[in-house]
Amino acid sequence: MHISFLLHNAYGIGGTIRTTFNLAQALAERHDVEIVSVFRHREEPTLGAPPGVTMKHLVDLRRGSPTYDGDHPDYKKPAKVFPRGDGRWKQYSRLTDARIAAHLKSLEADVVVGTRPGLIVHIARQARRGPVRVAQEHLTLDSHGYRLRREIGFRYTLLDAITTVTEADARSYRTRLKLPGVRIDAIPNSVPAPTVPPADSTSKWVVAAGRLTKVKRYDLLVEAFAKVVAARPDWRLRIYGSGDATGNEKNNLRALIEQHGLHNHVFLMGPANPLEPEWVKGSIAAVTSRLESFGMTIVEAMRCGLPVVSTDCPHGPGEIIEDGVDGRLVPVGDVDAIADALLGLIQDDDLRRRTGEAALAASQRFDPARIAERHEALFTELVAGGGGARSRSRVRDLVHRTRGAALDAAYAVRYKAADVLRKGKRA
Repeated sequence: MHISFLLHNAYGIGGTIRTTFNLAQALAERHDVEIVSVFRHREEPTLGAPPGVTMKHLVDLRRGSPTYDGDHPDYKKPAKVFPRGDGRWKQYSRLTDARIAAHLKSLEADVVVGTRPGLIVHIARQARRGPVRVAQEHLTLDSHGYRLRREIGFRYTLLDAITTVTEADARSYRTRLKLPGVRIDAIPNSVPAPTVPPADSTSKWVVAAGRLTKVKRYDLLVEAFAKVVAARPDWRLRIYGSGDATGNEKNNLRALIEQHGLHNHVFLMGPANPLEPEWVKGSIAAVTSRLESFGMTIVEAMRCGLPVVSTDCPHGPGEIIEDGVDGRLVPVGDVDAIADALLGLIQDDDLRRRTGEAALAASQRFDPARIAERHEALFTELVAGGGGARSRSRVRDLVHRTRGAALDAAYAVRYKAADVLRKGKRA
């Protein structure tokens, strides 16, 4: 099969990029696979190009490049096809609309896979008749605003399949949206085996990793660790990750660390790539989020032999961790429960070793080869079944586009009215 992934920016860093690279590399062992990045801002991908995968881009933002597109007149004009409800809308333009449309209309592939809602809308509206159309949901349906959920409910009817990273999110898609004939499967993200030996459970470090954003609730982890240090001052905590552009969350965490006198026990390490060598320096991993669409860091830590103490937040942790066997699940927002779960593993060397070994064994189900087999089976079945002949009939497409034009017009009126209102308030 020829499989084509459409990605926002393959040259950056992030969970969607990492898991797309993992899947593409595994599929490339048996298929012709390409990753088409809408944007390219640097010479080489930050994460390294996946072996065996063809890399392409549509808009060149490398200053000094002979094909630099930053000065193109349409680059500054707002996008019309890429939906406003997608959080990346401001980065898209008439130029991206045109380049994506031209790419999709000329695409010769068996399967085309979109990796974020805005790009999936493009695929639903503009992909040529022929390829199977697949949407990958890397977040959750609930994480999208009403405007984008409405667009998803309308545009995704022309797709052949949607894959979510958790069964909980697949249920949301099945029960909350009317998508007759669209297959919805839950297939988790993949994480490759580490290139370093697993942790041996003897170090006295707890490790956490992820962007320093409010949703991760690192403030709860710091407060919980203050209770840990009161009982076991020989243990320490490292938090890896970069902050937002303002640096507010990082500054807040620093202040909280100072407030609790933890400057010798809690360390903000900044970003690290790769993370594997940092995971194995620890003996326990901690996740205190109020929301996780999947939980890549949970699987990464488990693959390095660390048991994970995690909040049982929607949607991923409960589908990854078996409480009391390969980690611990605690109530969301409960500082005492987080501290107690950490101390339970810290105080019992044998328990920590056993849960770490169980985590290492359980994490093998997320190996890229196993996850690729599930995607391959889905793609093969859809291609063999004629793909989206149902959704790509000329009559259905015409009706959909006519209704879509009306929806676009309604959105345009609404957005214009909102802009006028905002300008009036500023005046």
